[in-house]
Amino acid sequence: MLYLDNSATTPLLPVVREAMLPYLLEEFGNPSSKYYSKAINATKAIEQARKNVANLLGCKPEELSFTSGSTETNNMVLKGVTDYYQTKGNHIITSKAEHPSILDTCKYLEDLGFQVTYLNVDKYGRVSLDNLKNALSDNTILVSIMWGNNELGSLNPIEEIAALCKESNVFFHTDATQVVGKIDFSLEDLPGISFLSCSAHKFHGPKGTGVTFIRRDEYGVPVPLTPLLHGGGQEGGIRSGTLAVHNIVGMGKAAELANNYLEENILKLKMLEEQLTNILNAKFGRKIVFNNDKINKVPGILNVQFRGVNNEILVKKLAPVIAVSTGSACSSSKPSHVLSSIGLPLEEIRNTIRFSLSHLITEEDLMVFKSL
Repeated sequence: MLYLDNSATTPLLPVVREAMLPYLLEEFGNPSSKYYSKAINATKAIEQARKNVANLLGCKPEELSFTSGSTETNNMVLKGVTDYYQTKGNHIITSKAEHPSILDTCKYLEDLGFQVTYLNVDKYGRVSLDNLKNALSDNTILVSIMWGNNELGSLNPIEEIAALCKESNVFFHTDATQVVGKIDFSLEDLPGISFLSCSAHKFHGPKGTGVTFIRRDEYGVPVPLTPLLHGGGQEGGIRSGTLAVHNIVGMGKAAELANNYLEENILKLKMLEEQLTNILNAKFGRKIVFNNDKINKVPGILNVQFRGVNNEILVKKLAPVIAVSTGSACSSSKPSHVLSSIGLPLEEIRNTIRFSLSHLITEEDLMVFKSL
């Protein structure tokens, strides 16, 4: 079976698994313990992993806190910022095409009395900088806009949004889950980004671990926010709970590899995307429509309508040969809100599937489409 659902999750690299194994077996120490070798070794492994992820993101290691993944981080940032700064404002801005962990959290905050503006998006799922500028007010405390869309692959104008938020003295959070390891960026060059989310399993690391980036000022002081989890005070008090050392080591190794081969992997994804686009056009012609943009996007994500074909039936028919999805794995039980937000009618949404590639795929692998 050809696996083409890499936006949902990616296979764990063998070298990542090997790096994790000692911390599942003999090196089982708790990094919160002290003095003895297993605790010290666990702490050293955690800090090395933190450095590796920081190198990939272009930030300081101390600006990263390990979490269970982007859903936790998104909740942590939105709930933590709104709680801590509620006396300064109660207005949040996001978009209609965000991940459910942003949208559902915003709905929760609305129930608590916060005001949320949901920006419209264009036909590719991008927000307009002018619309964002018009939505900002003296009461705005946080803007949360995803970097790359998980269904369409479209990249938002993050550099411009970050600059606008910094100029407006508003915190800016971006969910970067789909772009880490697939586009080249450095958080040091984007001082307007206050917070960032990402998950290891999107770049060939283990499920169940991710990081929260929390920017520090020139004095090394992090942006304050109310913790989502209280308890043992791990991760500088930002995220309590015993650290899953094996998972964090795996994320660190995956980040090291993603950083070392970033340019090569990006070129490979672009090449594979072009090849798959050509194969689909040659095979299906006018029977398909591409919902995604061709430029300014995450490489390797294609969103395609198969006219007159129900996507659930198509995904089931393809399952023995090709693994694909109808959209986000986190909202698989209902029609895509992302495609709805770009103006597609329900019929076209139900004709759409997503192909998401990995640099592990070969050109020969894609030849399976010719036999369909």
